[in-house]
Amino acid sequence: MRVMCCYAPKQDLLLEKWPDPTPQRGQLLIQVHACGVCRTDLHVIDGELTGALSPVIPGHEIVGHIVALGDDVTGFRLGERVGVPWLGHTCGTCRFCETKQENLCENARFHGFTLQGGYADYVVAEARYCFHLPDRYIDVEAAPLLCAGLIGYRALRFAQEANCLGIYGFGTAAHLVAQIACHQGREVYAFTRPGDREAQRFALSIGARWAGDSDTAPPKLLDAALLFAPVGSLVPTALSHLVAGGVVVCAGIHMTDIPAFPYRLLWGERQIRSVANLTRDDGLDFLRLAEQVPLQVHVTPYPLEHANHALFDLRCGRVQGAAVLTTF
Repeated sequence: MRVMCCYAPKQDLLLEKWPDPTPQRGQLLIQVHACGVCRTDLHVIDGELTGALSPVIPGHEIVGHIVALGDDVTGFRLGERVGVPWLGHTCGTCRFCETKQENLCENARFHGFTLQGGYADYVVAEARYCFHLPDRYIDVEAAPLLCAGLIGYRALRFAQEANCLGIYGFGTAAHLVAQIACHQGREVYAFTRPGDREAQRFALSIGARWAGDSDTAPPKLLDAALLFAPVGSLVPTALSHLVAGGVVVCAGIHMTDIPAFPYRLLWGERQIRSVANLTRDDGLDFLRLAEQVPLQVHVTPYPLEHANHALFDLRCGRVQGAAVLTTF
C-alpha cells in the first residue's frame, strides 16, 4: 500500500510502499477513501506533540470501506462504510474509563500519533472505536466530521447556556460548529486572522451574525468563546469580551503559552477550560445530530501523494473549510 509517513519533526512526509496491514482480534481492515488534514497533524509533524510513533503515518479523520474483519468483531460487516477518529484505544480500567471520561484515559492511543493513521491506502482500527456514518455525506464531506466536527461539538457542550457565541479561528472545526450553533438559534460572532476578509465573508455566508479581526471587539459581549486558533494570547483577549459568568473554551490539542493577564479579566466567575480528545458517546451524539442538520461541509480535496501541499496550505491559512486527502 502507499503511505505518506513522517520520519522526523519538521520534515516533508515521504511517499512509500508498505505491506498491507492485517487486522488482529477486534480490528477492522479499512480501505481508505478519504482522510481529513487536521491542524493536529501539523502539531504531530512539527514535533509539538511528543511521544509519536516513528515513523508515523498521520491522519485521524478517516473514511473508508471494510475489506477484512479480525476475530470477534461484532456490529460491522464487509463492505460497510465506516469512520475512524482520533481516539483509537482506551484501557477500560483506569479511573477515567470507569467514570465515563475515556477521553482522559491514562493509556489511550490515537490514530496518526500513537497508532498509524489514514494518510495511506489502508488502515487497521479497533472496531469498537469506529463509527457508522450518515449517508447524506459523501466520503470527503464525512471525513472532517470525525475530528473537526467532533471536537467542535464537544467544545460547544461546554457552552450550552451561551446565546451569544464567539468563535476564534475560523477553520474546519469552526465552520461546522458555527452551523450547528446557528441551527440551534444562537448568535455567532466569528474572529479570524487580522485582515482575512475572505474568511470573514465565508463566516458570514454560513450564518455568522458578525465577522471581524481577532484583535477587535465584537459589537456586544459574549456569553462564551470557543478558541480553535492555537494562539495563547487570544485567551485574555476573549476573556475581555465575555459577560460575567462566561467561559472561554480552548478546543485545540496544542496552544502557544497563555500570557499573564490582569485578574480583573477572570473576575466575575468567568472560566477558562480545555477540551481533551473525545469519547465514543460524543461521536455517536454528534453523528446523530449531523444526520438531522444538513451541514455544508466545505472541502478542498488533494490526492494522497500531495499531502505535503495540503499541509502547507493549511499552515498558511489557504484552506477554506477542510482539506481532505483522497486515494482514488
